[in-house]
Amino acid sequence: MREHPPKSAKPTAEPASFRYFDLIMAAFVAILLLSNLIGAAKLSSVGGVVFGAGILFFPLSYVIGDVLTEVYGYARARRVIWTGFAALIFMAAMSWVVVAMPPAESWTGQEAYEQVFGQVPRIVFASITAFWAGEFVNSYVMARMKLWTQGRALWSRTIGSTVVGQGVDSLIFYPVAFLGVWDTRDVLIVMVLNWALKVAWEALLTPVTYKVIGFLKKREGVEIFDTDTDFSPFASRKAPLEKTAG
Repeated sequence: MREHPPKSAKPTAEPASFRYFDLIMAAFVAILLLSNLIGAAKLSSVGGVVFGAGILFFPLSYVIGDVLTEVYGYARARRVIWTGFAALIFMAAMSWVVVAMPPAESWTGQEAYEQVFGQVPRIVFASITAFWAGEFVNSYVMARMKLWTQGRALWSRTIGSTVVGQGVDSLIFYPVAFLGVWDTRDVLIVMVLNWALKVAWEALLTPVTYKVIGFLKKREGVEIFDTDTDFSPFASRKAPLEKTAG
């Protein structure tokens, strides 16, 4: 299968700005921070299955990552991933400083505050590293599959990229964060279970993803194929913009 867009696509000049790109980036960073700050602090149990509450919202960052790559291309998705990465580091540093500050004598909430916002350095490192690697793999697979499928079968790209991206995320996070602390068997069970739940969540959201992508492509007036993109996470050169003819 050819790794280039349909013949109906032709390069056009890039618009001065996109209408919704900044809003999508803000939503991505907000969900990323909140799912790590709020959701990660609570364990929930449904039907006897115990999981971190953040699993309900963290997969949304992958959904938005798919939207970014599909609509705006890998190069712009790369910029958003780095923005989220920097935001996570700042959040971790800010949490550490605030928790470490001595509380006023009249304030009795320090213990609860530490329990919710206190962070184990090993887990923070695992979370940030797993996010960085998983999101870049997700975006790369999404962009490459768009070339392989010539822009067809969007569902295969959104789900396929999540299977691989979330797989990388889980393979990094759980062993780095808990191996040697939990029993190895428990680490493997939780890792596979959470990966499966995240992929299932992505699959359930496929109709919503279709609607959002369709809306954005129509309003932005673009169809981007990463034919000449440098896929290195550290590259700065933008991919050429391509717009579907007609």
